Amino acid sequence: MKKAYSYSIVTTLLFALVVSSVVVVFAQHSHQGHDVLTQPAGAQDKSFEQLMDNAMMTMDSGMKAAPMTGDPDHDFAAMMIPHHQGAIDMAKAELLYGKDTVLRRLAQEIIVNQEQEIDVMLIRLKQLKSK
Repeated sequence: MKKAYSYSIVTTLLFALVVSSVVVVFAQHSHQGHDVLTQPAGAQDKSFEQLMDNAMMTMDSGMKAAPMTGDPDHDFAAMMIPHHQGAIDMAKAELLYGKDTVLRRLAQEIIVNQEQEIDVMLIRLKQLKSK
């Protein structure tokens, strides 16, 4: 009984930590002028399946079109940017249609985290090109 009780407390504390982290990240992100929950134009006119298919096709074509230079750092970033954007697009579809609160929260975190990672990769690509 004591193990179940301590597990419940740990789970509750971890959940509270995640929630508070998301709130802080959203507050910081909104101050930077980003609206992380904005849906693409016409998104509500499409089904969840259509949005997911579009995200996958866009991601796949973006990754295939990424310019490869033979420099692993450059090529990694170039391919990961469309990959991350695909995850963002899928997460936005979840927010538009999903009902599960845990998955919706995860989708919000994916949007914030992957947008920040895209920003880092874009900066690094510029710095790599200037070398």
